[in-house]
Amino acid sequence: MPIPEDVTGDEIDKDVRQELQSLPKTLAEDVAKNLVMVARLIDEDPEGAYGYSRVALRLASRVAAVREAAGFAAYANQKYSEALGEFRAARRMTGTVELWPVMADCERGLGRPEKALDMAGAPEVHKLDKAGQVEMRLVAAGARRDMGQLDAAIVTLQSPELASNSVQPWTARLRYAYADALLAAGRESEAREWFAKAVEADRDGSTDASDRLAELDGVEFVDALDESDAAEEGDNAAGQVDRSDDEVRVEKTHEDAEAVEDVEGKDVEDKD
Repeated sequence: MPIPEDVTGDEIDKDVRQELQSLPKTLAEDVAKNLVMVARLIDEDPEGAYGYSRVALRLASRVAAVREAAGFAAYANQKYSEALGEFRAARRMTGTVELWPVMADCERGLGRPEKALDMAGAPEVHKLDKAGQVEMRLVAAGARRDMGQLDAAIVTLQSPELASNSVQPWTARLRYAYADALLAAGRESEAREWFAKAVEADRDGSTDASDRLAELDGVEFVDALDESDAAEEGDNAAGQVDRSDDEVRVEKTHEDAEAVEDVEGKDVEDKD
């Protein structure tokens, strides 16, 4: 797949660059460039990111960072079985537990929420950092909802991190998930409160909490493009009316002229 000229491969994380040092220099550069493209496209063009991840995987399947990138690209395309296999391979290579929450979410994607809950209660969770533990809590709550256990999902999300007033990278998503679970359980007033709190914490717009809050408040948004189209249609209609009036006036003028000609012609005949 083509690599844009502005991609050098130096954009990758230093830890990944260190992993690639086990490869020949030219090969390492090629793999790095493909990994950069995966990171660049994964949010806006998941299919494109997946394509670059397959190239990197073909070039360096024994590099843990490559297997991890391939896993996330597959995950972004809802290829959960493939993603889980890549994550497991990366974990075997590194021995770390960082991928545990996303592996559990793959189990959810494969329709196995019970397996995800088992993973949420495994010893590996205690080895996760705070961000990983919050992510695991989100996955567990999602698994509860998959099983129709709305109240249990709400309880699962109730935690010190949820109650904290400090804003962390995970705060908006945690509050959003809690609000969404409350709404699903029919607790609308509480859901509105937590959607509002999610908006306060969502500094980079990672959720649609503001839209959900507006929806609960009965606010309707009008697309600016629709307004422009309507205005243009109105102008066109007005123009058509004006043109029609002009045509009527022209036709009337022609009729008057013909009438005058008829009268003059008649006068001439009478004189004859």
